[in-house]
Amino acid sequence: MHDSVNEQIGQVNVWGQKAMSLAMDYAPKVLMALLVLWVGGMLIRMVARLLGKVLDRKGVEPTLKRFLHSLVTISLRILLFITAIQMMGVETTSFVAIIGAAGLAVGLALQGTLANFAGGTLILLFKPYKVGDLIEAQGVLGNVKEIQIFTTVLLTPENKTAIIPNGAMANGNIINYSADGKMRVDLTFGISNDTTISKAREALLAAMQANPLVLQAPAPSVTVNKLTMDGVELAVRPWCDPAHYWDVYFGVYEQGRDALIAAGVKGPQKEVNVHNID
Repeated sequence: MHDSVNEQIGQVNVWGQKAMSLAMDYAPKVLMALLVLWVGGMLIRMVARLLGKVLDRKGVEPTLKRFLHSLVTISLRILLFITAIQMMGVETTSFVAIIGAAGLAVGLALQGTLANFAGGTLILLFKPYKVGDLIEAQGVLGNVKEIQIFTTVLLTPENKTAIIPNGAMANGNIINYSADGKMRVDLTFGISNDTTISKAREALLAAMQANPLVLQAPAPSVTVNKLTMDGVELAVRPWCDPAHYWDVYFGVYEQGRDALIAAGVKGPQKEVNVHNID
């Protein structure tokens, strides 16, 4: 009985010695790792604040700013964690390999999403258009309502919401009607062959000059676009703020028609010849 008790006490002493030895061996490493985590956390917060200030000075879009801030912070924290456990004696080679394999698998599964993400990043960085611009892209014309990291949201003239992937936006043609701050509205009016062109021009220019949404610099113009058998086609070109495009488009058509009627200008006349066959 006494021998069994003594044997158990001896085993406890051996385990205690091993635990003490392990504690003596790993305690400095654990303390150093905790110190590295604490100091590293402070440095990461400093880097994040500095990055935020730099992005603010550069005028980076808020959406991209938040993403870059999160990406840098999370990446640094992962690197700090790997460094800390490596200091404790944990083998990190397999751990890093698992992270790399997981990243590759996710990347292959989300190729389209990553393409849209890359496109959104390029759009937010290089700013080919901004919120409020009137653009035409991927066969859609509309005002930019929102630029997200994966998609661009357009509001069409019919008040329809069009959501276009940023991958297609970044790799396709984009026509930005608002980039210059003013845009030309292309209209056509027809007059009869027996009408003096200068008379029609005077009436149309007066109508455009009376429209408060039509810019006077550049000045609106009225020129001959083509001659037809039925009459003369006039190219009417007012300029306006991009936000007033449709108001000017429809307004000048209506006001121009009324001005031509008031001036006694007739529209194109079709000639019909009737031949009697005996």
